[in-house]
Amino acid sequence: MPKLTFVFHKQKMNMIGIDDMAFYVPNIYLPIIDLAEARNIEYAKLNKGLGLTAMALADVHEDASSMAANAVLSLIKKNNLKPQDIGRIYVGSESATDGAKPIASYVVGMLADYFQETYGPNAFIHTDCVDMTFACIAGIDAMLTLKDWVNADTSKIGIVVATDNAKYELESTGEYTQGAGAVASLIKSNPRLIVFGNEMGISTISEHDFFKPLRKISKRELVGSENKEIPNLISANEKYVEIHKIFPVFDGQYSNTCYSNRMSEAYNHFVQQKNKSHKLENWDKLIFHLPYAFHGKRAFAEVFWDTYKNDSNLIAQCVEIDADFEANPNPKLVTKTKMYNDFVNQKVEKGQRASSYIGNLYTASIFMSFMSMLESDFNENVEISGQTVGFCAYGSGSKSKVFEGVIQDKWKEVVSKFEIFKTLEKRNAISFEDYENLHNGKTETSLEKPKAVFYLDNISEEEKLYGVRTYKFAK
Repeated sequence: MPKLTFVFHKQKMNMIGIDDMAFYVPNIYLPIIDLAEARNIEYAKLNKGLGLTAMALADVHEDASSMAANAVLSLIKKNNLKPQDIGRIYVGSESATDGAKPIASYVVGMLADYFQETYGPNAFIHTDCVDMTFACIAGIDAMLTLKDWVNADTSKIGIVVATDNAKYELESTGEYTQGAGAVASLIKSNPRLIVFGNEMGISTISEHDFFKPLRKISKRELVGSENKEIPNLISANEKYVEIHKIFPVFDGQYSNTCYSNRMSEAYNHFVQQKNKSHKLENWDKLIFHLPYAFHGKRAFAEVFWDTYKNDSNLIAQCVEIDADFEANPNPKLVTKTKMYNDFVNQKVEKGQRASSYIGNLYTASIFMSFMSMLESDFNENVEISGQTVGFCAYGSGSKSKVFEGVIQDKWKEVVSKFEIFKTLEKRNAISFEDYENLHNGKTETSLEKPKAVFYLDNISEEEKLYGVRTYKFAK
């Protein structure tokens, strides 16, 4: 009998990650100090307490689709990409304008129109596109799906774009955290910016901390009659109407608890994936989903406490603040210690900076936090090649994912073209009156004329095309 020889092939670990990033933020914003004065809120509570300075606002001609297309176009131009180079464009968002047609299809349509003269009609016909929705973590879900796709065939490249219009009811407790914008990332093998590891910590539990339900209301309550008909909206036979509003139902404190719990659980799961070889000190930087600029550092206190709760130095600092700490330990007190604040200043603070001037970007906030950290280090001539970055993503409903990546040697040539803070400085502030009119739909024309961007041109009222959105490029 012939001798059998077994050959075991070790699976190759491909280098997959983000090669480049581009963003789009509306050109108008509301200073938080104006909101604070109008709502009789202490400005220091919002600015010093939450890290809020300004909120980006989507103009009349802007929505999640147009913002996404503008971010993707910027990414394509920066990298001289051809339509046939791009295998997939995946979108993460909770701001879809249609219950069936995805934002990604609108983005592909806008890009096809823009590049028609150069590449002919339907230049993106072989580009796969889809939307993913899971509150604020959907952009990360889309990115990690593309990562796995590229890993299966390293010759492919894809784009993930996170885009949202974070809009809350006027005078609600979420009003001051509003924001709008999009971030597009180029996913490929051997990237210049960051390579992601394969370990993934996950925690998913069904919660109702923040959601946007279909809301049911009787036709009589809505229009005053059960027999009235509104063409293309309400038929004479309908007794009830289901309405989908952009404003969420939310419980801020409960959502904070869900965020903290899911992140702690996902972090512990990540440590298990690393065979417990991971130490918090291994991460040179931490990037978070930021509903407001200072949220990440607040929510991470529990993980920090669990990691260092036996550290005599930390205990001593906590006792200095509260003499009863050892008898009644409170992890929240950790945020007041020098040890934790040094940790935040070294590893977290730079990722907060852009958020302070933009507000909540929902799915795009964690990507913008990463860009903010990178550009801040670049501007300060800090060398971060080879550093490990920990990512703590969260989406209400609720889910957290924790993973890591390593900064690559060519990061500077990529980040030198971001220009986030220069762009934010060039925006125009609007009055509080204009803000409220824009929020309530009383403003029919744009506050800023679109220039060199995709914009929403029309929402059809034709019977068979009711609600269809058309976009153009302003030259």
